[in-house]
Amino acid sequence: MPSLLSLAALGLAFVSPAAAVILQNGQVRETNFPNTRIDPSAYTFKTYPADAPEISYKGRWDSKHVSWWSAPGIKFGYTGQTVAITFGNLTSDGVLVGYRIGGLDWMFTNITAGATHLLVSPDTPGANLTGPIYPWTFELRVTNWAYGVQIRSVHVAAGERLVKIPDYPRRIEVIGDSLAAGMYTSYEGLSSWAYGLGAGLGDTEYSITAYPGICVADQDCWGNPRGQVHQWFYTSDTSYRASVIHGDNPEPWDFSKHPPADIVVINIGTNDNNEHNNVSTEAYIDAYTKLIQGVHGKWPKAQVIVMSLWLGFYQSGNTYLPGAPGGWVKEIYDMVQWFNSDAYLRNPTVYDGVTKKTARTGRRAKPFVHYFNTTGILQHNDIAPQWHPTDVGAIKVASHLQQYIRLKLGWDLAATGPEVYHETLYWNDESGY
Repeated sequence: MPSLLSLAALGLAFVSPAAAVILQNGQVRETNFPNTRIDPSAYTFKTYPADAPEISYKGRWDSKHVSWWSAPGIKFGYTGQTVAITFGNLTSDGVLVGYRIGGLDWMFTNITAGATHLLVSPDTPGANLTGPIYPWTFELRVTNWAYGVQIRSVHVAAGERLVKIPDYPRRIEVIGDSLAAGMYTSYEGLSSWAYGLGAGLGDTEYSITAYPGICVADQDCWGNPRGQVHQWFYTSDTSYRASVIHGDNPEPWDFSKHPPADIVVINIGTNDNNEHNNVSTEAYIDAYTKLIQGVHGKWPKAQVIVMSLWLGFYQSGNTYLPGAPGGWVKEIYDMVQWFNSDAYLRNPTVYDGVTKKTARTGRRAKPFVHYFNTTGILQHNDIAPQWHPTDVGAIKVASHLQQYIRLKLGWDLAATGPEVYHETLYWNDESGY
């Protein structure tokens, strides 16, 4: 049985996003994404540069205002009924983005590199509605993990203005691979369990540092040249796009300029566990340990949740059974127990993936690593043919994690109604059948 990333995964990262085709149970789902590109010379705008303090960048963006990893976005408040964005030439041409007003439904459009797109006008659904969210807020998220946008400028109607929206008080970071990035779900990053976890908690800032095919071990896995034990410390991901834009000099992520995460959820190892990548148990646990030490070094107060792996399902006789043998269940659990041992907590160490140094902190740590057992959450019909969660499977994982965080770490479920998952409602409205 193949593991989560089959050989087909290698080519899928380079499929053109321009077609904007969404498959649902093998059928093409009807989509009607509006063409929002405009000629800006036909409008009178008030323009803000990409570095305007009113614009909040979500997830990881580099110094050229180029987005990376899964579901990065921007958010701001505005007055009036007009929002347009000019995208730079480093935008992935044709990339699909989701955008919305307040907490209303996501809308989608394909972005042209170097072009200006009118995303809110008086004709946009919800543009004329008032309250309870005021001022009006605008949010944009990149859907695909392999592509990104570059923000050049943001425009509102002449005489109107942007408004800085305060960040939510809580922060969560998800570190992972294709499972967290949203590979094969309908709207990819915006249909992933990682996005559903962060957005569904409510009043929470979230960042998803995940990319398909990546290992935690620092080696080539399915075309990813580095592992998360290295790449998590950098702004950009391991995509071909990153090698073109940054070459051999990726920007280290400046942790000092961004608020620390309160909770870090890690789900990684399905690619390490694939015999194709030839990662030993020792190399996997060593890299995973250093990644957690890196998180603790950058964010000493963060609580880390380590998820057990799931490896899909296969038919065995007259039923289905989970995964292939392995998954390093005992090894992952033992690693968590080691972090919580008195021997480690008395004299903890931290790791810096940029300098490759491990150092003792000189201070006693409180237990900060938790184990989340995924066994029993997903059944075989929650896993798509490409070994990744379906939309419903992603919702189940996110929901269980939310409850775990509520019970284990005391976080309230603060979501109050804004849409999280788009187009995942399935119902029958025929009463006479």
